[in-house]
Amino acid sequence: MNDWVGRVIGVLTLTPYDFWRRAHGIHHATSGNLDHRGIGDIDTLTVREYLALSSRRRLGYRLYRHPIVMFGVGPIYLFILRHRLPFGLAREGLLPWISTMATNGAIALVVAGMMWWVGVRPFLLVHLPITVVAGVIGMWLFYVQHQFEHTTWSQDGDWSFPTAALHGSSHYDLPAVLRWFTANIGVHHVHHLCSRIPFYRLPLVLRQHPGLADVGRLSLRQSLACVRLALWDEAASRLISFRELRARLEAGALDGR
Repeated sequence: MNDWVGRVIGVLTLTPYDFWRRAHGIHHATSGNLDHRGIGDIDTLTVREYLALSSRRRLGYRLYRHPIVMFGVGPIYLFILRHRLPFGLAREGLLPWISTMATNGAIALVVAGMMWWVGVRPFLLVHLPITVVAGVIGMWLFYVQHQFEHTTWSQDGDWSFPTAALHGSSHYDLPAVLRWFTANIGVHHVHHLCSRIPFYRLPLVLRQHPGLADVGRLSLRQSLACVRLALWDEAASRLISFRELRARLEAGALDGR
């Protein structure tokens, strides 16, 4: 029943459920692992990897991490274009293709039906802003759940699932009304530690284990500073901004290093 509810909701959220479920499972199994990046996460380079890039590829990464692209262009691309094909899982058998194409077909039927019922212009005027705003919110939530200063990344040999779950995922401590509307997904570190806990029981976990409340905690105001973070500094074990990297390089040049 859960799977079929997910497939129906996937039509409304423009997300092929079975494809997303597989990609998100990979994300849970590899989050914070530097050797297994690329599926279900936001592309994140280390300082060393970034400095090894050509000037053109550095520019491409900087554009990718720019807030206008990440939270403006990104959600539109992700939900309207990228989810129409099983990128990243195209070679994993028929299920990702069946899930994606069935969702595309259902979306096409719903859109055609709504346009026939209310007209093309009214449908676009109402539904496009909803899609864009919801996509931006979804992208922001996913971003801030892992892209905060004292998150954790490590090489495969040093990677630990409990450590990556608790310290590589944030506790986004939102106001009560936003916690309700986002189904407590801000309690993301607990969700990663045990994803089978229903969303309505996540606050109970924090009450029963109060020590978890301060692990990776971010307030709404504090989370705004996460936008500038873009590179994993392996030496300092934290995310840094392009500006901080540039300041370090300039200081290094002045010191003759």
